[in-house]
Amino acid sequence: MFAQLSITEDGSLLTELRIKPVMFDRIRSAQLEDDKLLKKREMIRNDTTKNFSIDGNGCLRFQNRLCIPNNSKLKELILREAHNSPFAFHPGGMKMYRDLRELYWWSGMKKDITEYVAKCLTCQRVKAEHQVPSGLLQPINIPEWKWDRITLDFVTGLPMSTSKKNAIWVIVD
Repeated sequence: MFAQLSITEDGSLLTELRIKPVMFDRIRSAQLEDDKLLKKREMIRNDTTKNFSIDGNGCLRFQNRLCIPNNSKLKELILREAHNSPFAFHPGGMKMYRDLRELYWWSGMKKDITEYVAKCLTCQRVKAEHQVPSGLLQPINIPEWKWDRITLDFVTGLPMSTSKKNAIWVIVD
C-alpha cells in the first residue's frame, strides 16, 4: 500500500492512496515454483506454444486467463473468495465455474469447483432440490383369486452387497 499527502497552492490537503493487490504477487511467485508452468514459460520463450503468454506483470496466462499453479492453498483461497464472500451469495457449481473461467485457468478446474460447492454446508442446507416431487402412492386392488393379478418392480441403485448384487426384484401377487 502506498499513501501520499500533499498540500496544493490554495492550502487544501490532497491525499492519494494506492493499493496493490497482493493476490497477483502470490500467484506469480507460486507460478515460478510449479514445474509444469515453468515448462510452459520455456515454451513461450522458444515460441512453441500459441495459447500461453506472459503479461506485463510477469504472470503466465492461458488464453488471457491467469494460470493458477498446482497449489491447494492458492486454489482454496480463490474458491473461498468466489463462493463464500458477501458479494458472491454462494453460487452453484456451474455459475461459479462460468465466473471463474473468465479470469483463471488450472487443470481440473471444473472438478475442483464442483467438489468445493458440494462440500459447502450452507449450500446443502439452503439450496432447493430441482426435482419434481413424487406423487402419492397408488394402492393395489385386492384380487379375488390367487395369481389373478401380479405386479412386479425393480428397486435399483442400492449399495453393492457382498455377493455383488445392487438391485431387488419385487413380485406381489
